[in-house]
Amino acid sequence: MTTPNISARRALGACAALLVGALTLTACGGNADAKTDDGKGGQDSAAKTSTAKIAISAKDGSTGASINTTGVQVSGGKLTDVKMTVSGSGQAVAGTVSADGSTWKPKERLERGTKYEISATAKDAKGLTAAANSIFTTVNSANSYIGTYTPDNGTTVGVGMPVSFDFDKVITDRKAVQSHITVTSSSGQQVVGHWFGSQRLDFRPQEYWKAGSKVTMKIDLDGVEGANGVYGVQKKTVTFTVGRSQVSTVDANTQTMTVMRDGKLLRSVPVSTGSPEHTTYNGQMVISEKFTQTRMNSQTVGLGGEYDIPDVPHAMRLTTSGTFIHGNYWYNKSNPPFGQQGTSHGCVGMADVQGAQGDTTAKWFYDNSLVGDVVIVKNSPDKTVQPDNGLNGWNLSWSEWTAGSAA
Repeated sequence: MTTPNISARRALGACAALLVGALTLTACGGNADAKTDDGKGGQDSAAKTSTAKIAISAKDGSTGASINTTGVQVSGGKLTDVKMTVSGSGQAVAGTVSADGSTWKPKERLERGTKYEISATAKDAKGLTAAANSIFTTVNSANSYIGTYTPDNGTTVGVGMPVSFDFDKVITDRKAVQSHITVTSSSGQQVVGHWFGSQRLDFRPQEYWKAGSKVTMKIDLDGVEGANGVYGVQKKTVTFTVGRSQVSTVDANTQTMTVMRDGKLLRSVPVSTGSPEHTTYNGQMVISEKFTQTRMNSQTVGLGGEYDIPDVPHAMRLTTSGTFIHGNYWYNKSNPPFGQQGTSHGCVGMADVQGAQGDTTAKWFYDNSLVGDVVIVKNSPDKTVQPDNGLNGWNLSWSEWTAGSAA
């Protein structure tokens, strides 16, 4: 008489097992990256799944996420909330949702080699909610490269200003990198890139830029492999304006500089170039930096302790190696060298006063010069400046320049 009770207990146990199995399937049937909630539960929950589909560009667990294009998108609905933080510290990352609610992007470029967390929610037209999250790490500095470039966005430069990139890693696939940087001008001039070694890439047209033209540089290096396992992280567009045309020519024979503005003589300036012991380079040189005052120390250019002047006025850099065109207040007042003889250590000097004040020749030239203006030196006993010593690629012929292109 005990058999039916045993059978009943077994049947009850089997039903309980089936019920546990059903509950287990329900619990595991969701998605860690997306969930829905209609507020009712039961069978209606499965029937009423949100049509909003959230996609976070940086996949959960990824370790090489982009610092430029990481963001959130939704289809079939609108984003209602996105939170992004630096993992560990909880520091919030500001971002904006598009007007139509379909995308979210950080306001600033992300940092390399940093772990972030994103959580996002969205609703569809019926008010059903979807959610997604991701924890990821951006590409690190060891496996990525960045090109520091000039000129900056929105600047106005002289007609000799090249576009110049200095990469922080050796680039072995130069063609891939160069082909993802395009430089165009509203003047219609052809612009070609030239590699100086494995870490510098400059762009210029055959002749100086046309005055007044707009130049656009499109950098699309994000994810571009520049060397084995080393990827770019930059994606942006930079524009700059070419100002009036100013080309100044220094004649070492006459110690005079003629300043030509838009093809017309603006002024003739007496100068003092390098002495016979420290001659000035010949060639086309581009002003790359301007300083109202700067320190010049001979030890930084390999000349020992010959000079250390803490406040050289109106200084404009012409070469990386230390050639400037600048003001000189320490000259012999009883016998000024300007227009008479070369007395410098290789720079081009003009009359000035200490403190960079007063109406002087050097101040006039400084005020009338732009970064990117050209200064040509001729008739000096020195050699022609190397094209990569500063922004001086104009000293290469067009055939030499195009031969250095990898595209």
